[in-house]
Amino acid sequence: MRSTALLTAVATVAVALAAAPSPARADGPYGNGLEHCDVTGTGPVDCHVDLPPGTYDVTVTLGGDTAGSTSVTAETRRALLAETATAAGERTKRHVTVHVRDPEGEPTGPAGSPGLDLTFAGAAPRLAGLRVTPAPAAPRIFLIGDSTVCDQPGEPYAGWGQQLPRHLERGIAVANYADSGESTVSYLANPALFPTVRPLVRRGDAVLIQLAHNDKQTDAATYRANLTTLVEGVRAQGGRPVLVTPIVRRWFNADGTLNNGTALLVNGLGVDHPAEIRRLAADLGTPLVDLTALTKARVEELGPEASKALYLTTEKRDNTHTSVRGATEYAALVLGELRAQGIVPERLIR
Repeated sequence: MRSTALLTAVATVAVALAAAPSPARADGPYGNGLEHCDVTGTGPVDCHVDLPPGTYDVTVTLGGDTAGSTSVTAETRRALLAETATAAGERTKRHVTVHVRDPEGEPTGPAGSPGLDLTFAGAAPRLAGLRVTPAPAAPRIFLIGDSTVCDQPGEPYAGWGQQLPRHLERGIAVANYADSGESTVSYLANPALFPTVRPLVRRGDAVLIQLAHNDKQTDAATYRANLTTLVEGVRAQGGRPVLVTPIVRRWFNADGTLNNGTALLVNGLGVDHPAEIRRLAADLGTPLVDLTALTKARVEELGPEASKALYLTTEKRDNTHTSVRGATEYAALVLGELRAQGIVPERLIR
């Protein structure tokens, strides 16, 4: 890992897919970037920039001599840019802000590789330039959640938090600390989770909290107390807690509705998680994203057959976890509420 002096330096990578290496630039140690990007094949281009954990502005220049179509992901399959078409000879710049951490995926998962990993994929990836600049003061959206929110490590799974960055412009980063299998109980107890996240939160950071799917045997009083502890811990750091009701399970009644306890996250003790979250948000004066209501409306709108595409019903017989399409749609629903409530400024939304 490079020295911390890199935090105040500008790291510049200019990737010339068809040109010979050029001399190193004066404003950064990375030359033309060929030593950091695998451009030997015809498929996706993988780049690795050796940086310490932190927040970085990333500018990518897409395009080439031939027509292209390029998507960009970071770290553990974190979507930064939707697939972008470029005509032959065209160059276009896109800007994002990325949160780099260790481990790079789920907090209790494999460490992955240190530094920043970027993948340029799509139907015909074309990468013409990459610039990475430290952005230590950029605000973050922290995510506290479970497997429906986290940076899922493998296809076809995708959490909505994994797709949230693709909807954001440069100037704000998503710090996804959601972790598979977590409940309000375990998220508070595990040192790698809330005890790690809490001291990272700065004044003005939004912290979205969606925990319910794994509170299967948590009684109502304990559930409310745990959520209150999370909210108060965020507030103590100067952050802005936002309570988020859980995404629905795709579990239809005969009449085509999701009006049942399985779909709407009522646990084995009869605790109605969305209802508890709504009441608690009102009691604590905390912003609420009613993702249960939003996803219920979307799934019922599509109906029993078309809604399969939002989940992994066909691939895994899984009506709880989302596909890339479902995660992308649900991320857009979350962001729509954050915009409507003024939690994320309009100028930072793509």
